[in-house]
Amino acid sequence: MLSELLGAIAAAGSAGVIYLAMAARIVKQYERGVLFRLGRVAGDPRSPGFTLIIPFVDRLQKVNMQIVTMPIPAQEGITRDNVTVRVDAVVYFKVIDAESALVKVEDYKFAVSQMAQTSLRSIIGKSDLDDLLSNREKLNQGLELMIDSPAVGWGIQVDRVEIKDVSLPDTMKRSMARQAEADRERRARIINADAEFQASKKLAEAAQQMADTPAALQLRLLQTVMAVSAEKNSTLVLPIPVELLHFLERGNPQQTPNGGTHQQTPNGGSPQQAPDRAAPPLTLDDSAPPPPLTPDDTGTPPALTLDDSASSPPLTLDDSAPSPPLALDDGGTPQLAPDGDGETRSG
Repeated sequence: MLSELLGAIAAAGSAGVIYLAMAARIVKQYERGVLFRLGRVAGDPRSPGFTLIIPFVDRLQKVNMQIVTMPIPAQEGITRDNVTVRVDAVVYFKVIDAESALVKVEDYKFAVSQMAQTSLRSIIGKSDLDDLLSNREKLNQGLELMIDSPAVGWGIQVDRVEIKDVSLPDTMKRSMARQAEADRERRARIINADAEFQASKKLAEAAQQMADTPAALQLRLLQTVMAVSAEKNSTLVLPIPVELLHFLERGNPQQTPNGGTHQQTPNGGSPQQAPDRAAPPLTLDDSAPPPPLTPDDTGTPPALTLDDSASSPPLTLDDSAPSPPLALDDGGTPQLAPDGDGETRSG
């Protein structure tokens, strides 16, 4: 009798252990358990930890509440400015209502993936190429709004959407590279022109300053010579300034062949000869008459010639008597008018 009782107790204990093993469930911290009893949702989702269900009656389905990272396959489309591009993105979302995610949509991950692809295609068609390349933040916000609107009814919250890459055709890449190169060259030329303009202004000011103070030009020349002479393997050709030559002329007067000296005029003109003695007076010799003029056969008066055989007498001028006036006779021959003593000199 006792043995039968012990056997019954052992059988009940074994049945209890088996029932407990079938009814026990463990819900993890990042999960929520939705209980379906005879096909209907029973109560609120089970919290993390140990929970029991009725075997063969209840079915506990767990839902992951973590943020899901889902890549969106690359979508090819035509932008608003008629450029064919290929864009891919990534979606970050999580389940905020486990019951709605299981009841209102068959497969919430697949639904979010399809919604993201169609929204990405729509964004490509509404945007320009420049917006896809440089204004992605605005496009990400628009894409997130388009995906999040229907996903809220499924118990899903979209955290953020990021466009990863924009693939362009090779011809478009080359065109954009040429455009960028031309823009860079334009900016470089503008900067060069601005630098040349500023340098020319500074050079004009420096030239004006050197014109006011000529010594500054000499100092600048000496500085340039010092800079060039630092290189040992260089040949230096130093031009002599004209001002230095004028200074030497003023300081060292030269001797003339006849014993005079060259002196500088006060106004900086050409040097004049300083005579040492008075020039002798020029005298005219009345004994040598001028050669007669005879016309040739053609009637043209001959040219005047000098006889090299006879030495010309020295000419002397008498400063004490005024020069007699010239007079013409009836034959047209020039003659000297009589002077004060009554003598007549022929020309």
